[in-house]
Formats: sequence, structure tokens, C-alpha cells
Amino acid sequence: MKASAFVYPWDVDGDPAAPELIAGLGVEQVTLASAYHSTRALTPRHPRHRIVTAEYAAVLYPPGDRWAGRGLRPYPAGRWAPGNAYGRAADALAAAGLEVHTWVVLAHNSRLGAEHPDTSVVNAYGDRYPWAPCVAQPATRAYLVDLAAEAAVRPGAHGTELESLGWYGLAHLHAHDKTAGVGLGDAGQYLMSLCFCPSCRAGYGDRGLDADALAAAVREALEPLWRCTADDEGWPTVEKLLGEDTAAATRAWRDTAARTLQEEAVSAVRAAAPDGFQVLLHADPVTYHCGANAGVDPAHILSVADGVVVPCTGGTALLAPFAGQARAGTVLAANLTVVSGMGGSPGTLAADAARARADGATELRLYHAGLASDGDLAAVREALSAR
Repeated sequence: MKASAFVYPWDVDGDPAAPELIAGLGVEQVTLASAYHSTRALTPRHPRHRIVTAEYAAVLYPPGDRWAGRGLRPYPAGRWAPGNAYGRAADALAAAGLEVHTWVVLAHNSRLGAEHPDTSVVNAYGDRYPWAPCVAQPATRAYLVDLAAEAAVRPGAHGTELESLGWYGLAHLHAHDKTAGVGLGDAGQYLMSLCFCPSCRAGYGDRGLDADALAAAVREALEPLWRCTADDEGWPTVEKLLGEDTAAATRAWRDTAARTLQEEAVSAVRAAAPDGFQVLLHADPVTYHCGANAGVDPAHILSVADGVVVPCTGGTALLAPFAGQARAGTVLAANLTVVSGMGGSPGTLAADAARARADGATELRLYHAGLASDGDLAAVREALSAR
């Protein structure tokens, strides 16, 4: 199985040894961030730094002329990835014999929400989520589609992986996050992620729901979850708490908004890309799930994109719904964490990869070559050499 390692530009830019080290792992490809959210990252081997603080969501290359005069536009990175850091890293990795694909984070941007608060998801209590742009708003959708096309199709790239191309909600590792005091589960996360911005309120209305009454119903439905007096069985619990018809109407609105955005973004990337350019989405096969791995309908998304990247660190169960819809040439990439300190298990990579292959995976994604220790990378090298 073809394997690709995730990498940040700052892992490579300024470190002449990095490209050969990554190529020496046995991977054929790197998935290199070209647009990424704020983060604090370890760089355990870089000769100039050990910690990189990316202060806000940014593109890691100079943004193009298409953004001139627009209110919503990407922010160029600061000192953590100056100038065309992506381009310098991509060139160095390609020179080491690695195929470079872009890694594009989309609907996850705290600075956008801080400077343009009207773009954010608004929950049933009126709280805004500045990290979560509402993907139903026309201006936000136009921004995300153009960002997908520009950040995906960088010079020399052979493909892209689009992350968070869908709804983002409550669940988010925000700065000094302290939201785990009550375990909300799938149902609570869904209810707390329903958006009540003007666009979504109109969308609910188009499906026969009064937005004010819906917000009140959501708040009432959440009460037993706040008190931890309700069992959370996922979607059946949402239906029980909101009523089946109301729950279905909210999901229909959100599913339509996400699906059409995914179609538009993939179409824009294809229009900007050369022939043979591969387009994958980071995806979850449950449409009402929110986050970096966007909730999708497997049959639909595999008719739109070339494949998906599926989180498999906790097991490979999420592969099956995609495998059942895959066609010849579909890419089903199992995403496995290989950083021990972040819950990964590089020592079991060979067994995990074999299990993923048995469950339908055609490729591997390894998170993350820049963050992993030397010991973790040695285990990766050993596992990949046994393929």
C-alpha cells in the first residue's frame, strides 16, 4: 500500500536533512500543509527551533491576486512560515524523490471568526464559535471554495487533501480548552453544533421549522444531557429529544449545505488543476458528525472526489461504509497516528496497516512525520520496510 506522511513546511524549511529523513521512512508521498489552522507544534530535529507557534489560521504561501478588495480572504503566515515556506519545503521534498500533495484546512479558522464574527456558527443559546465558520453562508462558502482551489493547486503538487470541508461545531481543541466537564456524546455535540445564524435560520424555515421554536426545543433537549440524566445513543437520541420530523429537517438542511459546498469546492479544485490531479477529503461516514473529518454520505462523496482519508487510529470501523461504495481507482486512505505522545502506536503500524487493508484501505496516511520522535520514526521505517 502506498504511504504518505503528513508534514508542515516548518518541519522542512531550513532543515537540509529533513527531506532525506522523510524519504528514508519508506513513504512514497508527503501531504504538505499549504493552509493550516493555529497550532503550537514540536519540531524535535530542526536545527533552528524546537517549538513553532502558528498564531492564527493562515496560508503558508503568498496569497494570490484573486483576494484583492475582498472582505473575506486568507491571511499570510507570520514568522513561523515566512514568504513561500510551502514552496521551499515542497521543492526540497520533491528533490528527495517524494510526490508532494497539498494539505488544506478549510472551515476551521479562529482569526476569521474574531475579525468577522458574523461568519461564525451560532448555537441555540446565542454563543458564537469563532473557530467554526458557518458553511451555509454564501460569502463564507465563496471564500472557502476559492481558498480550496488556490491552496490545493500549488506548483508541482500532484493532488490535495481537503480537511474540514463541512460543518465544524462545538468539538474543537481550542486554546486551553475546558469544555469536557460534561460528556455530551454524539447527540449533545450535534445539538450544540446546530447553527442559528441568519442563513441557517432561513434554511430551517425553508424546511418548515420556526427557528425560534427550534432553538427553544434544542435548549430543552439539552437539559437532560447537561444533567447527565439521559443516555446518549447518537442519532436515535437526537430524534427522541427533538422529535423525528424536527431532527430530520435540521439534518436535511445541514446535509444539503455540506454536500453542495463539497461539490463546489472539488469542482473548483479540478478546474484549477492539471489533468490527473487527485482530490481527497478527510471524511467521516456519518453525515451529522462535525469536525476536521467532515461528515459525509459515502456514496455521494465518492461520486464527487477521488477518495477519502479516514481516521483509523482508534480502529478501522469507519472504513467499511466507504469500502462498500468504492469503485475501481477509489482511494481509501487509512489515517494512522504514529506519534506515541499523541496516542499513536508506531510499534503496531504493520499490524494496523494489515487490518486497514483487510477492511478496504488502499493507502496509508501517517500522522505526523514532523512531530514524531526519532524512536517513533524508527518504528515507522521498520514497519514500512516489511511491506
